[in-house]
Amino acid sequence: MANDLLVIGGSGFVSGTVARRAVAAGFRVWVVTRGQRPLPDGVTAIVADRKDTPSFEGAISAAMQMAKIDHFDLVADCIGYDAVDAVQDVAVFRERAHQLLFVSTDFVFDPTHRRFPQGELSDHYLSDGYGGKKRLCELHLLGTDTGDMSWSVVRPCHIYGPGSELGCLPEHGRDKALLEKLRAGEKLHLVGGGHFLQQPILARDLADLMLGFLGRSDLHRRIFQAAGPDVVESVDYYRIIGDVLGVPVGIEEIPVDAYLAANPASAPFLCHRIYDLSGLHAAELPTPATPLTVGLAEQISALDA
Repeated sequence: MANDLLVIGGSGFVSGTVARRAVAAGFRVWVVTRGQRPLPDGVTAIVADRKDTPSFEGAISAAMQMAKIDHFDLVADCIGYDAVDAVQDVAVFRERAHQLLFVSTDFVFDPTHRRFPQGELSDHYLSDGYGGKKRLCELHLLGTDTGDMSWSVVRPCHIYGPGSELGCLPEHGRDKALLEKLRAGEKLHLVGGGHFLQQPILARDLADLMLGFLGRSDLHRRIFQAAGPDVVESVDYYRIIGDVLGVPVGIEEIPVDAYLAANPASAPFLCHRIYDLSGLHAAELPTPATPLTVGLAEQISALDA
């Protein structure tokens, strides 16, 4: 019997990748969408806006009745951002899902108190901004009775791959014109010269990791770092892109202190982002393994196409 997966999202970069990989693996896949963007082939759309909880819950219930199922095997929340989203996940799915997997972020950590490599636990988390809000979602799960529904959290670092723009560091993060600039011989302006360490994760690897949580109720209340196999300086990420294009990459350094003074919200980008993945290994989860050179070549090919 096929496993039943619900993806909250479904038309985005990560959520769409999860949905496609699940369909390919033989899952029955539902996605919650506002109906504004194309969806992956083979999924069943549940048109609802999660910001309207009553209609969101009603749409979920109606879809389950139509499919004649009383529980989803796994619900993957790929777009939870505010604490109210985690509250909604528990309220709506506590009696409707066997498992919940919440996608958080490595930005939960205070960038001035990181360890190298950083494990899952820390005494220093952000309390505001994107990372702070994701941490509030984690705290709600940690402090709430979820009944028979088990939950786990993944914290990906920089996610890359087909379906997204290239770039991992200011001022060239998710830069739509990056390939054009490199091919034109323009210098890149990187904070700190790009010497911050990164451990990017390919979206396909992240999706396969997430699907590996299915049936793992033993991972209840566990939080896992999710990162790729390669630790590189950010500048080398861009040099790999240049190698694929066959062009040199010129770098102009932006001083870190001056950039942070003008852009304090960028602090989580401007630190070493490398992770201890021993938790994934010990849990025998599908650890991301695609080399950065391979994944970036795929992404460039997709963008050129």
